[in-house]
Amino acid sequence: MSELASYRSDASSMLRKMAKDTHDSDALYLGCMAENFDGVPLSATLTVSILGARNKQGVTLSTDPRAIADSLRTITPRREGDAWRKVTTVEIPEVGPAARTFGVEDVPVAQGDSRTLRMVLTQTYIPVTGTTDQVVLVSGASPMLDLAEAFHDIFDAVTSTFRFI
Repeated sequence: MSELASYRSDASSMLRKMAKDTHDSDALYLGCMAENFDGVPLSATLTVSILGARNKQGVTLSTDPRAIADSLRTITPRREGDAWRKVTTVEIPEVGPAARTFGVEDVPVAQGDSRTLRMVLTQTYIPVTGTTDQVVLVSGASPMLDLAEAFHDIFDAVTSTFRFI
């Protein structure tokens, strides 16, 4: 850990902010990774939240993964380096089908803030077993754009372990 000692203050500040943002967004779980790999600091987060399946007008939305996927927007980049997003459905071994988005997106710095950060982002929408009005959202994010494909694979691997107990 001595190679990360010079980052202690920055890491502490980052973790405090992440914990506050997680608490403020009513997330159930936050996992953070910070690793020094050949002199390059790598970081990523994973959050788990429960979303109600209602729109802003209070209308109940479908929790069927195909319907969720159909409601999500694909982002097609106009040129190299632009944000992008693909929408699909996946099979989670002990849960079943889920909707997923993955890409490189511009994410708001904070709720109500117009500033954004470009992030590798994978979001998986998992219907809650036994209900028709809740979805678990598992979000994986990293600022390491050059490693987008690898982080999408990592977020997929972690999400594939999800189960209801």
